[in-house]
Amino acid sequence: MPLAQAVSILQKHCRMIRNVQILYSEQCPLNHDLILSLTQDGIKLLFDAFNQRLKVIEVYDLTKVKLKYCGVHFNSQAIAPTIEQIDQSFGATHPGVYNTAEQLFHLNFRGLSFSFQLDSWTEAPKYEPNFAHGLASLQIPHGAMVKRMYIYSGNSLQDTKAPAMPLGCYMGNVYAESVDVLRDASGPLGLRLRLQSTGCGPGVMADAKLRVSERCIYFGDSCQDVLGTLGAPHKVFYKSEDKMKIHSPSPHKQVPAKCNDYFYNYFTLGVDVLFDANTHRAKKFVLHTNYPGHYNFNIYHRCDFRIPLTVKRESSETQTEICTTYSKWDSIQEHLGHPVEKPVVLHRSSSPNNTNPFGSTFCFGLQRMIFEVMQNNHIASVTLYGAPRASGQQKSSGLGQ
Repeated sequence: MPLAQAVSILQKHCRMIRNVQILYSEQCPLNHDLILSLTQDGIKLLFDAFNQRLKVIEVYDLTKVKLKYCGVHFNSQAIAPTIEQIDQSFGATHPGVYNTAEQLFHLNFRGLSFSFQLDSWTEAPKYEPNFAHGLASLQIPHGAMVKRMYIYSGNSLQDTKAPAMPLGCYMGNVYAESVDVLRDASGPLGLRLRLQSTGCGPGVMADAKLRVSERCIYFGDSCQDVLGTLGAPHKVFYKSEDKMKIHSPSPHKQVPAKCNDYFYNYFTLGVDVLFDANTHRAKKFVLHTNYPGHYNFNIYHRCDFRIPLTVKRESSETQTEICTTYSKWDSIQEHLGHPVEKPVVLHRSSSPNNTNPFGSTFCFGLQRMIFEVMQNNHIASVTLYGAPRASGQQKSSGLGQ
């Protein structure tokens, strides 16, 4: 399941599940798993750093939980999780692996792994070549206790990856598998979204099936166009007075608006659509990367986007490079060159008296795109803007770009 869904479940049970910590790498968020640690329950939920879906459940303190398999407890106050108890509950398996550095003996089943503490042993455990007797044939001291338990998908804990999102996690929402930015020589034109949702198969209402479809939205689309393409947004947000107009050439000449522009917020897509208050047509798209350490973290699901960048070489030829959700700002600058203007410093806070613990971000404008850059050099969001398409322009334009 997605990280945001797991957090929502924990929040609903806050009276029973308390002191939940989120652990991540501030400088290298893609190099380490994203972890929700249930400190009072001895459980860690490990989420893949890229797709942010749950891939491993680790029980690191078995004294704080009761565990049962096939309706029978193998760990509780009355039942100790010894090697004999694991053998009785789960049956035979392949020989375990002894890790000398950790002094842990790992016993692996399909999708399940147990670690036994062996620090009191003077040498590594041995096992007999005949495995017909199950775990009892392993030469492990009587009463060896389980220290950790891991639940995962697949045959190996080391190679496990988050599987496809279960159908039961969709809960009527639409998710974006990928988002491609459509553009021409002048800049972005719109978005092509590969959407995933669930629907009922013919004849059996309970037979939910995964449905995949591609939809496109463009600058200049009406709010009805976007509703018909993406469905209803999770929220509609009306902008207050635009504080950024101070950066415009003649802010004193701008007449205060009688009505405000508004956003359609699609949280599970990681996308916002900004509509003009007068024409009710799309004029900006915002793509969110949902990196930990950002002010908006966990509001949006990660948008896995691909943006073609037009790169001019010394030979006056142009090439196309791809910017993704996982690209760093340094690599983008290598392709596009350094912006002429200095960055706009963006410092968010929920109220004038509050401080943002994550610090400021920096906004750079290039090729009709605004890149919001975090202090660790990762992209927090990308805002795309452009002139609305002509009324007679066909919606297929840009698909081949």
